[in-house]
Amino acid sequence: MFTVRPMERRDAATCTDIVNFIIRQGGTTAYEEEYSVEDFDAHYREEAEVCLVAETGGKVVGFQGMFDVGDGVISIGSFADQANPKRGVGRALIEGSIAEAKKRGFKSIIAKITSDNMLGLAYYSRMGFINDHIIPNDHTRNDGTRVDRIVKRLTL
Repeated sequence: MFTVRPMERRDAATCTDIVNFIIRQGGTTAYEEEYSVEDFDAHYREEAEVCLVAETGGKVVGFQGMFDVGDGVISIGSFADQANPKRGVGRALIEGSIAEAKKRGFKSIIAKITSDNMLGLAYYSRMGFINDHIIPNDHTRNDGTRVDRIVKRLTL
């Protein structure tokens, strides 16, 4: 069982560890440079419309940032602890994000996933997101490889 709640300052270090581990593993995020705790906190807790964490046993095991992109649409990014994975954390975060987005009057949620992130594409499909459109060559990897970004949408 997970508790989903708004991110607080005290969560920044744990969430930074989660995303940096994923960045180091490669292949499941567009991010390739690790965050400092301060930069993470500024981006996710201060710039996001809302950022939720999922915790179990008092330990944060994932987070989801939601950014207002206009026209009643919110864009999300999801990160679950891959060093100590917990089954169901992604679904708990999506359910929390849907509730928050509806409460704030958003009409849909989008996720922009690089075309080489097969796990991310599958995750959002399992959560009910459908393919909306493709942004060709939208992201350049550190090695110079250009990849498309797949935009998936969940209508609320």
